[in-house]
Amino acid sequence: MRPTLKGLRRAREREMAANTQECPTATMTQSARKGPKRVLERILHFLAYHFILKRRTTRRVCVAGLQLTVGPTVFDPRFFLTSKFFAEFILSLDLSGKRVADVGTGSGILALAAAKAGAAEVLAIDINPYAVAVTAENARANQVASRVTSLVGDLFSAIPLAPQFDVIITNPPFFEGQARDVADRAWCAGVNFKDIATLFKQARERLVPGGRVYVVLSSNCNLSVFAELIERAGFQGKPVRERSYITEDIIIYQLHPTGDFPKAPLPVGELLL
Repeated sequence: MRPTLKGLRRAREREMAANTQECPTATMTQSARKGPKRVLERILHFLAYHFILKRRTTRRVCVAGLQLTVGPTVFDPRFFLTSKFFAEFILSLDLSGKRVADVGTGSGILALAAAKAGAAEVLAIDINPYAVAVTAENARANQVASRVTSLVGDLFSAIPLAPQFDVIITNPPFFEGQARDVADRAWCAGVNFKDIATLFKQARERLVPGGRVYVVLSSNCNLSVFAELIERAGFQGKPVRERSYITEDIIIYQLHPTGDFPKAPLPVGELLL
């Protein structure tokens, strides 16, 4: 069953209450979680960092029908389940004439998908300068360079504080922990998720009236923390597409400012509950 934000928030409240009873001074972080899931997360992170994120070679790949150059330290969409799934979802939308921001663009796969789905302008943002460089290269290779601009920035810090985007898409780092380097920022969201703590608030401030945000998350991450960040920023959301794998479920959430869910049918390709 797909978790709603309300369900995640309630789970979060129960979790915090239990932690408080056990230890009144305890702070809920993902690093505090115990058991096989945490062990699996550490193993996957070790493998991902040392064999994929940290590599120093450049590769050329095709994912979701997009030709991509993936340079050193750049998130490789071939090896992570969320990238292809999210890109295919974006390609199913009608973004004609929309102004789109892709936060944490990596190889630029989501930004390119948005342009292919009809977006008039796409701003692809990443803290990794190598990711920004290959995104520009990939935009040229996929004939969308005139509509895709790549920019180095930490979340929306380089973007003026004003409503300007119709759609914001993001595949954020899922897991709590200090990143080793800029490559590891694609996996680790900082201690207590501090590196992305203001992501949704900043997105809310730059969304035009009637705009929407799409975020992809994994069942292996601390979904209750994300629910808290999303609700605190003034969004309500619903899952619109999900895919189950052996080790995890990947869920795409659509977010709107609280009380602003549209009454009209949503774009073709979205699976509403």
